[in-house]
Amino acid sequence: MTEVLCVGTSDAFGAGGRRQSAYLVRAAGSSLLLDCGATTATGLASLGVDRNEVDAIAVSHYHGDHFGGIPALLLAAVYNDDRRRPLAVAGPVGVEERVRAAAAALGHGLDGREIGFELRFHELRAEAPLRLGGFELEAFPTYHAPESCPHGLLCRADGRTIAFSGDTGWFDELPERVAGADLFLCECTLDRKGYPYHLSLEELAPRRHAFRCGRTLLTHLGPEVRARRDHFGYEVADDGLLVKL
Repeated sequence: MTEVLCVGTSDAFGAGGRRQSAYLVRAAGSSLLLDCGATTATGLASLGVDRNEVDAIAVSHYHGDHFGGIPALLLAAVYNDDRRRPLAVAGPVGVEERVRAAAAALGHGLDGREIGFELRFHELRAEAPLRLGGFELEAFPTYHAPESCPHGLLCRADGRTIAFSGDTGWFDELPERVAGADLFLCECTLDRKGYPYHLSLEELAPRRHAFRCGRTLLTHLGPEVRARRDHFGYEVADDGLLVKL
């Protein structure tokens, strides 16, 4: 069975006291993190997940609330977890340089450090599927801050497809990009349309039937969206939610 554990579902600022973007996908006998925000290590520990379970990390874009937790996970793997299993990190072009620079900036530099396990980096490119263990990943372009190298992700395993928007504003191709997914993790940071690089409930409400997916979960929730009781028929994600497909 494929399952998705929502480790972090907040916006960049921890709205509602929740954690930043991270979703643990379990399938095909392995585990993959979609995004690894700065609070991911805390989230895994809080949910009772052994960090050694994670076989791969796939990053949607280079904002700290989506990839800033990787240096801490690597440090824990070396000094706390006695990790020996390989770990793969996939992301947009330049992923190895970005992770190494972030680790160095945070005082956890990788250069010259004895790691003790194989650390592999893979670049995700739009329309070019990448296989990581039992997972097939495919990136697609999204509408977000260009300097963050944004893309959404399709994750396929065990005959199931999980679509992840990453961070994005509305673009007309979005419903088609995620069509047929068993689960669509769709960002909804805003209550009302405003900042162009994030989706709002106001924009998504009239388009609910445009997403031809088995199940859609709104996530990356800002404070106004999180506080609402009515989400116009959409399901809303929360930290610790486990979805079985």
